[in-house]
Amino acid sequence: MTVCIIGGGAAGMMAALTAAQGGHRVVLLERQARVGRKLLATGNGRCNLTNRHAAPQHYHGEARDFCATALASFDVDATLQWFSQQGLVTVTEDSGRVYPYSNMAGSVLDVLRYALEQEHIELHTGCTVTRIRRRGSGFTVETEQGAFSADKVILAAGGAAGSKVGGVMDGYQLAKALGHHRTALYPSLVQLKTDPTYPRALKGVKSEAAIRILRGNEVLAENSGEVLFTEYGVSGPAIFEISRAAATGGDGLSVELNFLPDWEDTAVLTWLQQRQAATGTRETGTLLTGTLHSRLGQMVCKAAGFTNQPAEMLNKTDLRKIAAQLQHFTLPILGVCGFDQAQVTAGGLRTDEFDSATMQSKLVPGFYACGEVLDIDGDCGGYNLQWAWSSGYLAGLLMD
Repeated sequence: MTVCIIGGGAAGMMAALTAAQGGHRVVLLERQARVGRKLLATGNGRCNLTNRHAAPQHYHGEARDFCATALASFDVDATLQWFSQQGLVTVTEDSGRVYPYSNMAGSVLDVLRYALEQEHIELHTGCTVTRIRRRGSGFTVETEQGAFSADKVILAAGGAAGSKVGGVMDGYQLAKALGHHRTALYPSLVQLKTDPTYPRALKGVKSEAAIRILRGNEVLAENSGEVLFTEYGVSGPAIFEISRAAATGGDGLSVELNFLPDWEDTAVLTWLQQRQAATGTRETGTLLTGTLHSRLGQMVCKAAGFTNQPAEMLNKTDLRKIAAQLQHFTLPILGVCGFDQAQVTAGGLRTDEFDSATMQSKLVPGFYACGEVLDIDGDCGGYNLQWAWSSGYLAGLLMD
């Protein structure tokens, strides 16, 4: 049986290798000049290839439990065993994130590329698919390099995120022509755009903080970790991890930063009184020197309404205002950066039109989908790649 796989990313490569292992002839079509280009950008170039805690609660979509069967069919242990058999040595961090021992994404891609070099797999790169036609019991896949006949087709074209490294809308359009539908698409694992007044002045400054995404007083998401200020808002790993809530949460959102999350309110005020006594006649902007980055400390005081006046002139109400900014520094969210900056697409092909046990379409027999093109996206930390491996494997089994 001939299987045509559209997309040479993580899911597509795993689908191809699984189908070939099943004895099928595989035609793998990739629009980029080489397979796995997006893989090289993951984990800041280190490739966080999975997470020991991968489970449905770490995934999102209209029906996130759709991912359960795939994750169980090819779980983390099976994934790491498979890569080990290809020669990849991995390291697991305390957080559960798994990286190649080399700390280089290229090591993961190399073992995949070498695995693809087999007689059952025919690889075509620089090959953009323009249409999938149903032909009798099979398919004709039309490309800019000509047409390919196949008994079955697996769509692994990825999502819209990361346009600089291969993110496109092609997969959704190809599936739509076969009668499939998609949900709304949003950038995820991405930077936040906020009112730039303070972030612009803090560009390049990093700080640890507790973070909350708010809609009024409603908490949509919360996290803690490193925040990076940019000229247009806030970024950093801890922001990425909860950016989905900002992308999909609608209007009227804000991000609240607590720079002293482990401190009680009374302790913060007492400490500020001590700092005031030590600061004396120096300007209020230096009050937080030694605790926060100097520019951030000055900005917190400015946000509270104090700049050049001597610290000794502040009264207790003034100190409470500074304490409030230290623990509730709030920026209105204007949106998130676009798909070109995003690592993952939230949304995708409607999962109720596919069988979670096989990844086969319920509308078009013999047509399968896997990976990011579907309406499943994971948290930051290796979850999205595990979904790619698991769903690609399950699709590659070509079960009816």
